Amino acid sequence: MADKIYEGIHNAPKGAMNPTGNIIRDAWVFGLIPETESCEGWTVPRITDLYDKVTLEWEKYGHLVSNLPEDLAERHSRIYQQAITEAKAKGWDPELGDDD
Repeated sequence: MADKIYEGIHNAPKGAMNPTGNIIRDAWVFGLIPETESCEGWTVPRITDLYDKVTLEWEKYGHLVSNLPEDLAERHSRIYQQAITEAKAKGWDPELGDDD
């Protein structure tokens, strides 16, 4: 059976405001992958490996944005504000539930 292939954060519906999108954005924040990397064409095991690396980084800060050093906090804010703006333009509504 062929591995499932990820479509890429820029091709995902409604701006990839989902767990996979968050993994990728957090990997950008921590410099694990360049911000130009969309993860398009990645397999599930490769995304899972990235998730594990992101989790190790978050553990250093108690999984709290408020514990990030200033440079990472600023990068996090920039990346997520841009993601929210783009997702809203693609029809994402943070007030809607998963079944809406």
